[in-house]
Amino acid sequence: MKIIIHGGFFSESDQSHEVKTAKQESLKHIVKKAFEFLQNNSAFDTAAFAVSLLEDDELYNAGTGSQIQSDGVIRMSAAIMDGKTQKMSGVINIQDVKNPVFVAKELINEDDRVLGGSGAKKYASEHGFENFSTEIPKRREEYELKLKNGGKGTVGCVALDKEGKLAVATSTGGKGFEIPGRISDSATVAGNYANSFCAVSCTGVGEDIVSNATAAKIVTRVTDGMSLENAFDKTFEELKTIDGFAGAIAIDKNGNIFHRDSYPTMVFASFDGNNLQTFN
Repeated sequence: MKIIIHGGFFSESDQSHEVKTAKQESLKHIVKKAFEFLQNNSAFDTAAFAVSLLEDDELYNAGTGSQIQSDGVIRMSAAIMDGKTQKMSGVINIQDVKNPVFVAKELINEDDRVLGGSGAKKYASEHGFENFSTEIPKRREEYELKLKNGGKGTVGCVALDKEGKLAVATSTGGKGFEIPGRISDSATVAGNYANSFCAVSCTGVGEDIVSNATAAKIVTRVTDGMSLENAFDKTFEELKTIDGFAGAIAIDKNGNIFHRDSYPTMVFASFDGNNLQTFN
């Protein structure tokens, strides 16, 4: 059993040392709590659980603390994918729910598994998800002053359970000040993908991740026999051709954990019950 999570990117230019330390401690706490949950639950359920913890932490741009778009509204996206069944479900530009990842998870057994906008919100309301404002004062201040916090915030989790099953979940509050209706990578196979061989969650500039089909490429290459590290090498080399800004976390069926970013610094933590690793 292994787990790795990410909380987007950290930039020394726009965040303090105190925030960096807070994120390191937060990620350590969440990855340990998620690993404990994994002991008696599937990778699929654990991925959603871990991402919900990240969504609930105001340090990250997902769920509570999501960025505000150019029209003053918060719209969030999230997806989850089961590596065994290869079913993916997600919500795009959903408003006023506490945990978009749980709405995405609820959709997994529907025929229509990716919903957007008002349709996603209507589905959430009909399935017991209460109205909840994810805005925090800091985001409103940033919006009012037209400040950007890097535009590279997403959270994600990849988990391998005791039965050898893989799953991935990813959630984002957007990049901030984007055009309403903009679609991120998080609820697409470019940013969130898994099968029985490998699972990958991405963060960074959504347009770059989509252009490079990052998560799907890595998983496909591992499926075709490439090592996880070599799959990352080739995919991130291709990302360089568009000067892409991205980071990714992954676990393969053999329990190998890998992560990489094209620019410093993706914040992450991994845990296997003994070894705990976090970003520096």
